[in-house]
Amino acid sequence: MFYFIAKRTVISFFIMFAATTLMYFLTISSGDPFEDLGETSGPEKAAIVAARTAALNLDQPPLMRYLLWLQEVGYCIVPGGVQCTLGTDRVGNAVLPQLENAIGSTFRLVIVATVVALFLGVLVGIVTALRQYSTFDYSVTFIAFVLFSLPLFWLSTLLKQYVAIDLNTWLANPQLSYLAIAGFGLVAGLIWSVVIGGDRRRRLTVFGTAAIATSVTLFVLLVTDWFINPALGPIGILVASAAVALGWVALLAGFRRRRITYAALATAAAGYVGYLATAPLMTDPNWLIVLALLVTTILVSLAVGTIVGGPYAGQARRISVVVGVSIGLLVVADRMLQAYPTLSAKAGGRPIPTTGSESVNLAGNFWVINLDYALHLLLPTMALTLISFATYTRYTRASQLDVMNQDYIRTARAKGLSERTVLVKHAFRNAMIPITTLMAFDFAGVLGGAVITETVFGWNGMGKMFVDAIGNVDPAPVMAFFIVVGSAAVLFNMLADIAYAFLDPRITLS
Repeated sequence: MFYFIAKRTVISFFIMFAATTLMYFLTISSGDPFEDLGETSGPEKAAIVAARTAALNLDQPPLMRYLLWLQEVGYCIVPGGVQCTLGTDRVGNAVLPQLENAIGSTFRLVIVATVVALFLGVLVGIVTALRQYSTFDYSVTFIAFVLFSLPLFWLSTLLKQYVAIDLNTWLANPQLSYLAIAGFGLVAGLIWSVVIGGDRRRRLTVFGTAAIATSVTLFVLLVTDWFINPALGPIGILVASAAVALGWVALLAGFRRRRITYAALATAAAGYVGYLATAPLMTDPNWLIVLALLVTTILVSLAVGTIVGGPYAGQARRISVVVGVSIGLLVVADRMLQAYPTLSAKAGGRPIPTTGSESVNLAGNFWVINLDYALHLLLPTMALTLISFATYTRYTRASQLDVMNQDYIRTARAKGLSERTVLVKHAFRNAMIPITTLMAFDFAGVLGGAVITETVFGWNGMGKMFVDAIGNVDPAPVMAFFIVVGSAAVLFNMLADIAYAFLDPRITLS
């Protein structure tokens, strides 16, 4: 392992060196750094030209300018000595503080979008593979190809109009006619009948049940003004906790081993008790308190899984941790929903923003601030997720179908293993090998492609810094952006190679 990492690090260093060399000379050759001074005259122009020449080392030949920039990067690699700045922009400001301010916003956007797209894409891809050539499979295939063909900037514009502007207008006075409520119910029933599938009788049953349940739920939410003052509340958390526990058991283990089911339900009960006990701490916490509660949740879940799981303690522990963390996320969602009326009032009744990465000078407690971050993430995350979702779904479906036709899958079934064990323990693990490669490229691709998303949504991140620097022929900020994106591509490809060894025992890192 150590030899592999050392070897890849050395190779990656030379790759980055060659790539940065090419990128630097392309940047400085892309235009005139004094183009904006064309209509300026007098002493002021001479002072600006002199300052910009000194900041960008324009009095030096291109090769020397590149070597001076490399020297600034070297200060960041070698500890001690001269302060790390990553060079200066055209007005003489250090680039590193600008990158530090921008990288947090961009990584917040990219990580959330990648995780959501990966989870949904892999889940839907596996289901479509298991239900090959069904109505659900054809429907997902059609949607995936439509999403994959949509230009990101056009999709972002649609989201701005219909998810932000129109939805904000509706949230100011949330009302629906009986016909609209029935229409939403019929659409929901149709979707669930396609998702669940089965024979005609089963589809009609699912359609009717889902349509009625959706219509009744929507009517109750409107009557109780839930859209104005949303929250799950103690009863909602209790019901959702039990549903989460049973759902994870059904997905990961099945109900044949009762001790695992009891462990999941016991974890849900412990989580609910913890929710009630920690209510004062969660009124206005900080990230340290949230992290401490997360660690406590994991430890308690492990203990419950070990005690209640009995002979199936290993599997019970894993499921208990998933259940415990899921309930923790429910509690966080409930707290953010409770902060919604306050944030909506501060936003003038239009809580879903269309531009920016955060509200300027927003005052509020922990939940108001983080709900503001989440709502600013909503539109750009949806845009990036929908595009990546199409790719993950198609690749996962193809990989799962290829694995399901292998001899060892037929052998596992012939040994009498349950279908869930065959799918989760044997097929899924091997189907993830090509997806691991896709994840490595996709993260770096989304990180670089966030330039378009940030431009459309006015997101103050690395993309904006990159676009402004390109327009100004300012190489240092461009190179700072390139170093981050290039390093991410190299790092995640190395992590993908390491992951191969854990997913497939036939692969070694020698």
